[in-house]
Amino acid sequence: MKKVVVASGNPGKLREIGNMLKELEIEVVPQSEFGVPEAEETGTTFVENAIIKARNAARHSGLPAIADDSGIEVDALGGAPGVYSARYGGPEAGDGDNNRKLLEALTDVADEQRTARYQAVLVYMEHADDPTPLISQGSWEGRILREPVGENGFGYDPIFMVTSEACSAAELEPAIKNRLSHRGKALRKLVDLLQSNTP
Repeated sequence: MKKVVVASGNPGKLREIGNMLKELEIEVVPQSEFGVPEAEETGTTFVENAIIKARNAARHSGLPAIADDSGIEVDALGGAPGVYSARYGGPEAGDGDNNRKLLEALTDVADEQRTARYQAVLVYMEHADDPTPLISQGSWEGRILREPVGENGFGYDPIFMVTSEACSAAELEPAIKNRLSHRGKALRKLVDLLQSNTP
């Protein structure tokens, strides 16, 4: 098994990425196992932030690295919170704080105008100075609910309505979520890229 460090400590993300990469004989290891310090996400796009995080994890661990940067874009808010999704409710905000702030911002927005999408960008780097990182992207269209529903998932899942399934992302079975989600789509593209770039 090839070891690859994942530039995240989020158990939900680690599980999703690990499950998808098992078929490639890749074992994912959280960056915390190597004492990797958190990278400062100074980018203004998901791609920039994912590259910053992957490079940081590869440099400190000496292993190939995968990083994702993802977030939710709400049309009524001009695409916000976007790259600031994880800390939308403040520097120490948790999922509940972020969800509450987003629901407050949309209090007066009609249901049909609460369209939104999740975006995910994944970056794979063979080493910290890899000049040609592999980059994949996936998006997932939906709508913002008026209150949280469901116990599964993480992030904005309890308030993200999956129109095709008529439920929130937090009500989906993990296998269905992986098939539909922004990260699932980006991961499948990354798997294809890894397969076609393996000598």
